[in-house]
Amino acid sequence: MMDGTPHRDEIRTTCAYCGVGCGVLVRPDGNGGLSVRGDPDHPANHGRLCSKGFALGETLSLDDRLLSPRVNGTDTDWDTALSLVADRFSQSIARHGPDSVALYVSGQLLTEDYYVANKLMKGFIGSANIDTNSRLCMASTVAGQKRAFGTDTVPGTYEDLELADLVVLVGSNLAWCHPVLYQRLAAAKAARPAMKVVVIDPRRTATCDLADMHLALAPGSDVALFNRLLSAINDGGALDTAFLRHVDGFDAALRAARAQDRNVAGLPADQLDAFCHLWLRTEKVVTVFSQGVNQSSSGTDKVNAIINCHLATGRIGKPGMGPFSVTGQPNAMGGREVGGLANALACHLDIEDPAHRDLVRTFWDAPTMPQAAGLKAVDLFERVRTGQIKALWIVCTNPAVSMPDADAVRDAIAGCDFVVVSDLTAKTDTARLAHVLLPATGWGEKNGTVTNSDRTISRQRAALPAPGATRPDWAIMAEVGRKMGWHKAFDFASPAQIFDEYAALSGLAAATGRDFDISGLTGLGEAGYAALQPTRWPVTKDGGTERFFADGRFFTPEGRARMIPVTARPPEARTSPRFPFVLNTGRIRDQWHTMTRTAKAPRLNQHLGEPFLEIHPQDAAALGIAPATLVTATSPTGRCVLRSLITDRVQRGQVFAPMHWTGETAPTGRIDALVPGIVDPVSGQPESKAAVVALAPFDAAWFGFAASTDKLAPDCPYWARSRVEHGWRAELAGNHAPQDWETDARRLFALPHARCQSIADPATGTARMAFLDGDNRLLAALFVSRTPVALSRDHLVSQLGQGATAPLSGRPSADMPDPGPVVCACLGVGLNTIGAAIDSGQAATVAQVGACTGAGTNCGSCRPEIAVLLAAAQRVEAAE
Repeated sequence: MMDGTPHRDEIRTTCAYCGVGCGVLVRPDGNGGLSVRGDPDHPANHGRLCSKGFALGETLSLDDRLLSPRVNGTDTDWDTALSLVADRFSQSIARHGPDSVALYVSGQLLTEDYYVANKLMKGFIGSANIDTNSRLCMASTVAGQKRAFGTDTVPGTYEDLELADLVVLVGSNLAWCHPVLYQRLAAAKAARPAMKVVVIDPRRTATCDLADMHLALAPGSDVALFNRLLSAINDGGALDTAFLRHVDGFDAALRAARAQDRNVAGLPADQLDAFCHLWLRTEKVVTVFSQGVNQSSSGTDKVNAIINCHLATGRIGKPGMGPFSVTGQPNAMGGREVGGLANALACHLDIEDPAHRDLVRTFWDAPTMPQAAGLKAVDLFERVRTGQIKALWIVCTNPAVSMPDADAVRDAIAGCDFVVVSDLTAKTDTARLAHVLLPATGWGEKNGTVTNSDRTISRQRAALPAPGATRPDWAIMAEVGRKMGWHKAFDFASPAQIFDEYAALSGLAAATGRDFDISGLTGLGEAGYAALQPTRWPVTKDGGTERFFADGRFFTPEGRARMIPVTARPPEARTSPRFPFVLNTGRIRDQWHTMTRTAKAPRLNQHLGEPFLEIHPQDAAALGIAPATLVTATSPTGRCVLRSLITDRVQRGQVFAPMHWTGETAPTGRIDALVPGIVDPVSGQPESKAAVVALAPFDAAWFGFAASTDKLAPDCPYWARSRVEHGWRAELAGNHAPQDWETDARRLFALPHARCQSIADPATGTARMAFLDGDNRLLAALFVSRTPVALSRDHLVSQLGQGATAPLSGRPSADMPDPGPVVCACLGVGLNTIGAAIDSGQAATVAQVGACTGAGTNCGSCRPEIAVLLAAAQRVEAAE
């Protein structure tokens, strides 16, 4: 059924991952999971899903779920656990004041969860020490938009990407990080080939496959580039003088732009001129920006440099025009709207405005309100480290991995007097440090709303019962509020009641001149809330608006926009002979944050199964780092060991590593251990794209590959573990080879008595062994070599639990084709399968590869890689 009408037993909900906010239709499969398909009627995705969304139904197993409260490692009941939380928080407040406690929450919470957390902390505990992991991804956008517009307002909509004649992607690998938006953009460009796409990124990413121009600027130099553009706008006659009557600060912004070196962005003059010329002569321009802009010590200035260019030309708030921030988390926007940041109040009200504080305090009938902003994430964990925060509650996030200077943050949490963690699992780096663990419901089990990057509010709906004793986050926090004595304020019985209170508050906020207004959704009741369709705010009593600011009305006290004079400055951490490389961090296509959900889906582990470091070939050669070996990366704050990926996607002197791996999946791959706690002075957002590191080959005496039907517990200097269809696989390495590999292997697999087939050659340092049960089914296998192990990994793991066919060969038999490493995660299409289609002459385009193999025909995220394979084949053919 491909139309928008759901099956009788399908439930409409919203994806759990990025800020695109895709609608999905789910149906229980009878085995505790869900079948999932894209919702053709949802305005964000129109039925499209990415590889992660496509695999959502495979991430719901209960094997690692936390199903009851735990205190000091022992299961207990809810009353005992929450009474302890309430008592310890109350004691700390009584002895040390309200600022001795803190909440650290998450953009993966639903809006109703966020609202209760904000109300509890700011209105009743009386501290603003509540911050969110969204601080790590979009705080600079919040600060930049507030400086320019007066409020944190997104001017446009997703449709603008399709209506634009020029889309500029700044610091955004849209193809991998927001795949459905990339698909929409690619479809629009295919329908209108005259549309132009420019990618601005130091690294050549998959998104560049769609680009007409790639500007590989120097790390951190975005302000310089957009200041150059602002000068060109002025000199080239592209100013909108009528619109500028609604804008303050143009002259100062232009002076700042002119005061800098024209070529400070490190780009050739002809490329700069070509970009400026294209921008000036194309009226319908959308500038999309993401973490490459935000995660910077000058992130707020970067945001304002972009906005300045749109204000100067009046290209804002009109169809196909405007600056557009795309957020990383499913409810980063909802958290911004509800005051989840330490420096905000609900409904885009300002915590430092006495009138705003009084409005919220009166509405909540709260005993107190903080007088100033609370601690932003980096400062918050520093106060945990120094002991000023005595009680810490972490909700639905993993800061021991994801925060900058992650080792120091991990140690700070471990040293805190009292730590509470609410999560789905006890098996995260952060949860292992908690005194109290609280089992929360997750996606598929909870009800509420989320807001996506273009202000669309969508429902998440439960399709499965809450397992064990799990509870929604809002219910957990409301119960603690009641136990702390505030019964009436937290007497919520459902998310619909919370949403109704929130909507009513938004109407009061809007009356003060704020942008956020969903008062038109007040009074929905349980039935109306249950039926709520995707709705873009504002939703006033009289209706709403699709776009902001085209009319020249803004939310500053003067009602005018502000252009901000900004000056380019380099990243704060500087390279040196000791740390000569700049480290860029980011995401990969098939994983999400710290992998607590995505790592459960075997198909999502096949494409890139271990942490890696992209290094330019000339840098690798100079350091003696060979392809697929291991490399040690060291910074002033930490050390990692990663797989080397030699590629010219990065420039010389720059390296890139993904941020997903943890102590659970690859202990030496915790990349944020290398990132210092340097922040933007305005937004408090960490600089995660410009750490400085030194590189050296990892001195491995042996490399190994292991596969097992049961979970592996490696004990060696390097390992990376992932789930596969019938078990587990792991990459291994060590500095010293054991005397007896079979003894070590039996310990690794916990198979002391299984039958073993083995081949070993001490002279070459190779060993192969397979462990089988009485029916000749493969239980486990280990391959060892002095160099990175070469074998068909996917073939070997496919034999787990099966009758083994020559398991020590490591290769398929002659009559069994080897599909090769997976390229298309959705349909499991391998590199060799695609290569065979190309070599046979059947496939000369991405579409033809899809027709022959299926690759790229579902979510489309692998199409850039397919295009690279085609281009490589064409180069070989031309050379011959």
